[in-house]
Amino acid sequence: MSESPQVGDRSTGDESGTGPLEWLALARGTLDRAAERRGDDAFLDAAWHDPRTRVLVLRDGEVNAIVEPDPVLVLLPPADAPSGDRYFLGVDDDGVAYFAVTGPLPAVEGAERAGLRRIGALLPDRDSGLLTHAVALEHWHAANVYCPRCGTRTEIRQAGHVRRCPNDGSDHFPRLDPAVIMLVTDQDDRLLLARGPQWPADRRSVLAGFVEPGESLEQAVVREVREEVGLTVRDVRYLGSQPWPLPQSLMIGFTAGADGTVPLVPDPVEIRDAGWYTREELTEAIETGRIVAPGPLSIAAQLIMRWYGGPLPKMPPF
Repeated sequence: MSESPQVGDRSTGDESGTGPLEWLALARGTLDRAAERRGDDAFLDAAWHDPRTRVLVLRDGEVNAIVEPDPVLVLLPPADAPSGDRYFLGVDDDGVAYFAVTGPLPAVEGAERAGLRRIGALLPDRDSGLLTHAVALEHWHAANVYCPRCGTRTEIRQAGHVRRCPNDGSDHFPRLDPAVIMLVTDQDDRLLLARGPQWPADRRSVLAGFVEPGESLEQAVVREVREEVGLTVRDVRYLGSQPWPLPQSLMIGFTAGADGTVPLVPDPVEIRDAGWYTREELTEAIETGRIVAPGPLSIAAQLIMRWYGGPLPKMPPF
């Protein structure tokens, strides 16, 4: 990760622990998305026939990547790309255009099939942004083939960023589901962690939930914590956000405070168990295997590391 700070390195962020998260695995794109060019057919055609242009081929969320020693995406010239749906991803500072194409992954010597979960946190900034953007678009197109108004098969427009219904003329845009994710601490600076009903016995994370219609992000934080564990939180503060195209969420991170003397009342539908942890207790739980440390791909891991003060024990590389 030569283009990014060391994961969880406090020296790269706010030493008080109250500033924004400065490193998020899937929020590191460097390209100019050049949205104004998406409807410019002459520009897109010229870019596609420019030998400098690079193409990312993906199929079902996976791409070709050189994994060792440092992961990088395999990018092809347009002439070597397969036929398939084409998405314009943007241009870099040198004016090089980047596209994604959905199709069979070509055989590339030394390359492996890989997806966001495996390499998203390890790719350099440009490549992480390319893969996140492409995976999000591929999923959206696959899930929105037909017009929700009349059922007609829609057509790709705006270089992959719109689907248009040829029957009623309606345009449909990529959908995001905003979700809040909260690092809740108490008056003794203990961290609240919980386990979902379907999770393995050794998995714990911070609380999270989707934003409801007519609700602000801060209101969603307060409501979700109250619903999931019965606590009322205060001092809700924004820390950062990152896309989570698995399949189509935007994760929005916050901190909040709560009274640790109030009994936790887990919602049995959403929470199997919940508890407060000091740093020493979390360290012991991870080192003895009762809890598995999360990888740095998720914003949850970055929130926990912010509170912990650095990388967690036995933290996986991705």
